[in-house]
Amino acid sequence: MSIRSAWATAHTPVAGVPRWARIAAVVVPLTVVPSSLWRISGWTLHLPIVYGGPAVFAGQDRTLGMPTSVYVVLLSVFSEVVAFAAVGLVARWGEVFPRWIPALRGRRVPPFAAVVPAAAGAALLTVIWTAALLTVPFSRTITGQPMTVPDPLTVHHWKGILAIAMYLPLVVWGPLLGALTVAYWRRRRAGSHAG
Repeated sequence: MSIRSAWATAHTPVAGVPRWARIAAVVVPLTVVPSSLWRISGWTLHLPIVYGGPAVFAGQDRTLGMPTSVYVVLLSVFSEVVAFAAVGLVARWGEVFPRWIPALRGRRVPPFAAVVPAAAGAALLTVIWTAALLTVPFSRTITGQPMTVPDPLTVHHWKGILAIAMYLPLVVWGPLLGALTVAYWRRRRAGSHAG
């Protein structure tokens, strides 16, 4: 079996997944791509797209003990991997552990093992990105306080508007994940009652 056919088999939606859920599962990972590209372009490659430029970058040479440029790439990759997990809510590997997981391969995934983290993630993402949408573009922190450093996400300059546009898709990540989680739970419950 080729890698391509193995990939297609693993990610093909299982029976009973509605069309809207198939689309949502593909859209969720795509919501992360624009912000990741903006971060990597501005913070790692230092392209002139970050509002505040040198003032924003001052003192930002290390984050969590590593160079900020490395941190930004790792954050972007991690975000994409987490977002891609939404595909598991419609694919076979979200219902049966894949072959490459030694102790669990072939066993059914307990519905709560997927539903609990997905529901918590959906709630957290919805709160975070909704609060950010309502505060950050207006140079306020999520608590409503004025920002003390130049804010790269501002409505007062094209660079800030670009940044906001790149982060805006993240607002739908939580609600889409929540809808996928409910659909997954209903499908798994219906399947367990039918079996």
